[in-house]
Amino acid sequence: MPKSDLSSAWTLPAKFVFPVLWISGFGLGTAFLWFNTFHPPAVIKCGLLGVWVIGSAFILWACAGLKQVRIDERQLFVSNYLRELCIPFSAVREVSQNRWLNIRPITIYFRDTTEFGDRATFMPKMRFAIRFWHVDPVVDELKRLAGLLPPNV
Repeated sequence: MPKSDLSSAWTLPAKFVFPVLWISGFGLGTAFLWFNTFHPPAVIKCGLLGVWVIGSAFILWACAGLKQVRIDERQLFVSNYLRELCIPFSAVREVSQNRWLNIRPITIYFRDTTEFGDRATFMPKMRFAIRFWHVDPVVDELKRLAGLLPPNV
């Protein structure tokens, strides 16, 4: 079986482009309000500064750690776009999905720490469904390949 890509094609822009654009754009806008001749009330300046700091931290938490994940019949291929690790399915301890974020990231937890840590989070391919609260089928597929689910489930 050839390698199958589980990650969305939008992973690279979500990991590198979106954080840079949002953090720098909102930061420049906030700095403009603080240092321009236009003087908004201090509560607005402080509020926007707080939104920028909290928003930047959230975007870095949600996007900067994203990995590209591919599989073949025996193992996972996890990449941070600089280096790729081959991880056997037997090293997978758990697979879960965060359905509250719009990118619906899937996290693969490993039994032992790898060069990327004890987990890898990736953005799955987008699926348009009315039942957004359901777990992505990739989660069950990964659990099955790792032996965490019976083969007929």
